[in-house]
Amino acid sequence: MKLQVLVAAVNQEVNSLAGQMNLESDAIIVNQCDHFDYCEYLHKDRLVKCFSMPERGVGLSRNTALMRADGDICLFSDEDIVFTPGYEKLVLDAFEANPDADIITFNFIVDPSRTTYCNKAPGRIRWYNYGRYPTYAVAAKTESLRRANVSFSLLFGGGARYSNGEDSLFLHDCLKKGLHLYASCENLGQEVYRESTWFKGYNEKFFVDRGVLYHYLYGVLARLFSLRFLYVHRKEMLGELGFREAYRLMKQGIGQGKDRI
Repeated sequence: MKLQVLVAAVNQEVNSLAGQMNLESDAIIVNQCDHFDYCEYLHKDRLVKCFSMPERGVGLSRNTALMRADGDICLFSDEDIVFTPGYEKLVLDAFEANPDADIITFNFIVDPSRTTYCNKAPGRIRWYNYGRYPTYAVAAKTESLRRANVSFSLLFGGGARYSNGEDSLFLHDCLKKGLHLYASCENLGQEVYRESTWFKGYNEKFFVDRGVLYHYLYGVLARLFSLRFLYVHRKEMLGELGFREAYRLMKQGIGQGKDRI
């Protein structure tokens, strides 16, 4: 099997990015910048293809890379990931050990404030635990994604109308299409901490956007899951806005989601 890393980047020097990320496999870099360009080069004897374009939206970048992927396994990534030496073998070995897996998530070292998950035991990912994984944790069989006709939302994520959630929607659609998702305990690298491009605090936009996302994820159960979300995260998220106001804003977002159907 052949592994190909699909990198979503913003205003990067693509000719040096492979070295910064310690890439050891083939890769496709999609760089959002102020111009159109294409180049390719060898890094550690592996082919790196670079697409530059003056467009915005992380979902658009990931779809652009996915459409051009020709590896058996694609590993999604961001520009701020530095890979551990030998990551390619870890990913390919995991798929060989789980031949029915369409998608496998892996561990990365991240700043404690951004930690949303840690795979402590291998196993299946189901409907009750799929929503905590960032896209850079995800590796997938390219052909499985194409057969299932899944892609990333252009409504959610950095640079899009709604601030985040494209990763959860992507895994939601994969499960809905019957793909098999697994978790691996292998660590593939480390995220270099940087200030978020979309998070501006737990303000009105945050909760409205979360409500829109929950409409797409949970449908008629969106309000129930909103209440659960606010209760679980009440200590860290409700300092600026109270529970009632945050819930009102999430319901407003749920209504916006319904209006867009």
